[in-house]
Amino acid sequence: MANFDQELDATGLNCPLPILRAKKALATLATGQTLRVVSTDPGSVKDFDAFAKQTGNTLVESKQEAGKYLFLIKKNV
Repeated sequence: MANFDQELDATGLNCPLPILRAKKALATLATGQTLRVVSTDPGSVKDFDAFAKQTGNTLVESKQEAGKYLFLIKKNV
């Protein structure tokens, strides 16, 4: 997985909490920085794809590994 500036552990949280916490975490990052989110909610795959499109950020990577969902979101705005 690529480098990231901050990690958000959203394991055990269900929709919409992973998205809400990611939104808060992204607000603390500078433009161009990357947030890594770890989630256990299967719905988060579609949620983060939609979230990135709606907010103008880039979903750099989305993958499943050892029962967890990993996302890299680059802050564009």
